[in-house]
Amino acid sequence: MKKHIYDESNGLGYTLHGDYYLPDLAVNEEESTYGKYGMLRKQFLKEHRPARYQYLVMTGELTGHLNQVDQDAREQVETLVKQMVEKQGVTEQLKMQDQMKWVGLMNNIKACAEEIVLKEIIYV
Repeated sequence: MKKHIYDESNGLGYTLHGDYYLPDLAVNEEESTYGKYGMLRKQFLKEHRPARYQYLVMTGELTGHLNQVDQDAREQVETLVKQMVEKQGVTEQLKMQDQMKWVGLMNNIKACAEEIVLKEIIYV
């Protein structure tokens, strides 16, 4: 049996491994540059959506997907924080008067915004 064969009907090359010919596939994967939310999404896909994760890996779309999720999540957190700050009246004047209260409110707002984003974008 030949070690390598080429199938003209589908344009794929095959290599003999034991008794079977397996296709010579190469995944074109971009450099992984995603951030916190991309890493969380990747972990979620691995643990809870393994079929989707494997599909993204095999098609070479995983890094693009994770970069997009990371970007969308960061933008959504930023938007939610701005809206919550405005609605709750957290101002620069409060920051000047009572810095610890301002820090506490801002931390609470950011945590709430991230929780919303995690439930709506990351863990879907």
